Amino acid sequence: MILMINQSPLADRIRPKSLTGFIGQIHLVGDLKPVKLMIAKKQIFSIILWGPPGCGKTTLAKILAKEIGLPFFPLSAVSAGKADLREIILKIKKGLYQKGSIVFLDEIHRFNKAQQDFLLPYVEDGTITLIGATTENPSFEVIGPLLSRCRVFVLKELDNKEIGKIINKTLKALDKTVKLKKEAEDWLINLSAGDARQVINLLENAFDLFNKKIIKDKEITLDILKTTLQSPYLRYDKVGEEHYNTISSYIKSMRASNVDASLYYLARMIAAGEDPLFIARRMVIFASEDIGMALPTALVVANEVFQACNTIGYPECAINLAHGTVYLASAPKDKSSYNALRSAQADVEKYGNLPIPLNLRNPVTKYMKSWEYGKGYEQYPDKNVSLLPDKLKGRKYYFPKKK
Repeated sequence: MILMINQSPLADRIRPKSLTGFIGQIHLVGDLKPVKLMIAKKQIFSIILWGPPGCGKTTLAKILAKEIGLPFFPLSAVSAGKADLREIILKIKKGLYQKGSIVFLDEIHRFNKAQQDFLLPYVEDGTITLIGATTENPSFEVIGPLLSRCRVFVLKELDNKEIGKIINKTLKALDKTVKLKKEAEDWLINLSAGDARQVINLLENAFDLFNKKIIKDKEITLDILKTTLQSPYLRYDKVGEEHYNTISSYIKSMRASNVDASLYYLARMIAAGEDPLFIARRMVIFASEDIGMALPTALVVANEVFQACNTIGYPECAINLAHGTVYLASAPKDKSSYNALRSAQADVEKYGNLPIPLNLRNPVTKYMKSWEYGKGYEQYPDKNVSLLPDKLKGRKYYFPKKK
């Protein structure tokens, strides 16, 4: 009986073990650049690697751990939680692993605030060195206190020349005698959009599917790649950067009252199989944030679109999404209520819980009455009478849009 051994994906097998074989990100790994300096000095600090899919974030983290000689604990924020982190930290505290061991947290943006808060003391006291990887802007996805304890390294999308090097490396790993036709290489480079993993996976799949034909003809053709792909390629990672780029373009197009652009980005999301409720939720937010008091019924329409999507689902709910998109994009815009909230929140953040005026407090006991809770309260005072804490007397947050 022959035992079948499952090999790891080619992308993992050909991953470089040192900076010598690392392709791209010269602004980080070149001479006198931060990653190379860390390795040369055998010193590392907590970092966030921010960049698009397939640009080398995981590879760079593994190289750093290996070159500096620290234990490496890879976790994915999609499946890991505080219990996994606690187990690693306990082992380090018991001396089973070196203090400062590297915890690599892939997709760190998927960790919620409480989970990120849990990391803080251990990053701060050096129990662990955190390397987080994310396709999303860490300014929005990583809590401030944790972000302030890390340096952010921005990784760039690989350019055509760098993708070409990835292709050559992949072909050598598959079969040194096999070549890629020029038109197939050009198509693959264009298809990749700078994502090395997409290139490696497609070439590996093509080789596995057409092994005998490829070895016989000594080349991978464009037809072979297209057949392997099987369907038109639309790069749209539902948890990656392109996901947020598209929804951002959709929102900005509606904000600009550009109906055609709004519908185009909507169509892209629908074609990529985006969750209709995700789109509808953003429409509900948009109705209050951007349209607001200019057309309050926009919130009603957005909620009805959400309900329709929840009830009907694809493919028919695409019509409801289009209906709502045209309505919201065409509506007048007024951010005054949104801006008012943000201004009020800024004061809450700055001043904390200021004492509430006594006349607004509810005197539920006789002691509270003796402390003058509720004294002087008027049910319908003049609208110019300030009801804010003393420190904020006269503060204005809401400035209606002039018509």
